[in-house]
Amino acid sequence: MFAKLQSVAARYDELGDLLSSPDTLADMERWTRLSRERAELEPVALGYKAYEQKRAEMEAAAAEAQKETGEMKELLEEEVFSLKNRLAEMEKQLKILLLPKDKNDERGCTLEIRAGAGGEEAALFAYDLYRMYMAYCERRRFRWEVVDLNETELGGMKEAIVNIEGRGAYARLKYESGVHRVQRVPETESQGRIHTSTVTVAVLPEAEEVEVQLDEKDIRVDLFRSSGAGGQKVNKTETAIRLTHFPTGIVVTCQDERSQLKNKEKAYRVLKNRLYDYYNGAAASKEAADRRSLVGTGDRSERIRTYNFPQSRITDHRIGLSLHAMESFLAGDLDEMIDALARADTERRLASVSEEA
Repeated sequence: MFAKLQSVAARYDELGDLLSSPDTLADMERWTRLSRERAELEPVALGYKAYEQKRAEMEAAAAEAQKETGEMKELLEEEVFSLKNRLAEMEKQLKILLLPKDKNDERGCTLEIRAGAGGEEAALFAYDLYRMYMAYCERRRFRWEVVDLNETELGGMKEAIVNIEGRGAYARLKYESGVHRVQRVPETESQGRIHTSTVTVAVLPEAEEVEVQLDEKDIRVDLFRSSGAGGQKVNKTETAIRLTHFPTGIVVTCQDERSQLKNKEKAYRVLKNRLYDYYNGAAASKEAADRRSLVGTGDRSERIRTYNFPQSRITDHRIGLSLHAMESFLAGDLDEMIDALARADTERRLASVSEEA
């Protein structure tokens, strides 16, 4: 590990010299590329330099303790002990900084929510989750762009597809993929019995333009009239778009906008994100498989979380964490749960690195 840290620190210093050289300053493209590389290395390089400085302090204090006696020796030994603990903490943080980054973490994402088992109660809970994620995105200042929203007449929804823009949106929401189970008494239940329903959530990273190339001959474009819960929600003209990708069988529908062109643009964006996920999933590495074993694959049969309304309890089954704050959770206060999932993922990856070492 320390050989890697030394290499990173040396490269960081080298890039500092290169960025100030006349040749680099005259080439804006090169300057930008080197600046980006240096910014990526900075947390590791500065962390390692701070570690080395703290280690030098500990070695100096240990050397002084060897020369002293009595009370001064005890004080110096206490300082050495404290510095050793601090160094252990810093070493762990350096290991975390050296872990391979998920290349998709800084990207936006597509969020898909679908009612599962449970009929109208599942549709109502799907809408609860839709509003929960929308509130969370507002808190994080992520942009929320509806692609498709299929509502029911009783105030629920069968399906929603949303594009979420903002740096780090995928990193925050990627652990939400999977089956969400709700246990509560429906308003229509006269005998007060608790019903169990499910909703599926899928989070796909936003694909870069260069990563997914679409061939128009592989796609069928169908136009149709927007559907909805009735009344003013129904569009009388054919503005809704359905894209069918023949090689994979992926189908995307967009009917949120009144403009056919806007619906088409949104649908193509979702299609690219699904294809990116599809092709990357086919070539998933062992690391990706390990992470999915912790945070879930998003398979429709997998239950990742239970929302128990009678006890106001949300339990994430992957890490065994339970929160008793249903109202605030559904209002978008998800950070405690998401942070815990991210920490568990990091701890697993650190353990994996230690085993390999």
